[in-house]
Order: sequence, then structure tokens, then C-alpha cells
Amino acid sequence: MILITGASRGIGKYLFNKFENSDKPVSGTFHNTLPPAENKNSFYQVDITDCNSIESWLNSINDLSNIILINCAGTNYTSFAHKSDNEKWKEVVDVNLTGTFNVISKVLPFMREQKFGRIINFSSVVAQVGTLGASAYASSKSGLWGLTKSIAVENAKNNITINNLNLGYFNIGMIDEVTKEYQEIIKQKIPTGNFGDPENIFQAVNYLIKSDYINGSSIDVNAGLF
Repeated sequence: MILITGASRGIGKYLFNKFENSDKPVSGTFHNTLPPAENKNSFYQVDITDCNSIESWLNSINDLSNIILINCAGTNYTSFAHKSDNEKWKEVVDVNLTGTFNVISKVLPFMREQKFGRIINFSSVVAQVGTLGASAYASSKSGLWGLTKSIAVENAKNNITINNLNLGYFNIGMIDEVTKEYQEIIKQKIPTGNFGDPENIFQAVNYLIKSDYINGSSIDVNAGLF
């Protein structure tokens, strides 16, 4: 069973559709963005900052075996640090970091019992380079690196792997929130001069699913942007 959080929009939606079209069993979550009507039976409304909400989702799934967990749910808040709203800043960390941990912690008991699991998180190049106004997002995404390493060593003997993909800029997701002018500035920093095709994300996810010896790693998928 493939579990995808944040599957009603952006990268999560793209991956949900790719796996569903390949006849894989998929269950996705949404929070505020409603899923397409034709997929509504495969979605569950979940607040990943609420462990009870996560448990309700898992209890609704008939067959939780051979679990692959793909954590796409996330949020953003852009502000210079000295002007930021502390509650909005905290919300980003609560969703992107603590929320991701909440989902992992609730899924791990199933994986450990079955002696199998694949967990894939999404970090960001924003956590690797200085980006104006991104202190909340960068903090939440860089925190995934340490989280992943700890969970990897705790669960490796149970044939469970957990890895991060550090994404650059793609023609999907949060790039739509960036002005056209700033998009051109970003492209000038990317060696290829263009944003990535999300097919590259899907291929990277499949690679990690099939691999049992890549664990606790953070893999850059950013066309050489540093």
C-alpha cells in the first residue's frame, strides 16, 4: 500500500496519479484542497499535526501491508525574520517537520511488525542555500535530515528504509507562488537554465522504493543548483 500525504495538490497529486495509473493501491490525504471527485474514495481528510486524525486515516484502510509512505504534505510562510509572525513561523515547522514525524511514528508500528517499509520525505534546496524570507521553510526542511538519520538506524534491522529527496525547482508545486520575475532569476542559477520535469521526482521515488541499501540519506535532485 502506498500512502501519500498532501496528495490533492502539487507534487503529492502528481505522484498519486502516477502510482494510481500504474495500478498500485494508493491512499492519499488532503487537508484544505479537495481531491478530484473521481478519486474521492482514495482520499481521507487528515490534519498531520493531530495524531488522532492520522490514526483515523490508517484505521480506514483495509489492507495496510507492504507500506510505502511518501510524505508530501507541507506549507510555507515567507517573511524576513525580523518581520515574521511567530505563530505563522511555528505553523510551518509544526506541519513540515513535526507533522511529518507524526505520520511516520504512527505508520512505523505496522512496518516493524511486517518487517518491511519504505519512507520517503521531501526536503529542499532552500535548506541548503540562503534564500530571502525562507527561515521557517528552510528550518523545517533541514530538520528532516536529522530526523531521517535517527529513524534509519532505529529501524534498519526491520528492513525499513527512510530517505530524503532534496528537491530543487520543478514545474509543479510551490513554484507557482513565485513571481515570474523571480522565477527567471532562479533559472539563471540553475546550470541547466530551466525548472525540472516532475517525472524526475517520480523516478527518484521509485529508485528509493526498490533499494534496500540506501538508508538515512539525503539525495539532491536539483540539476546541480547549490
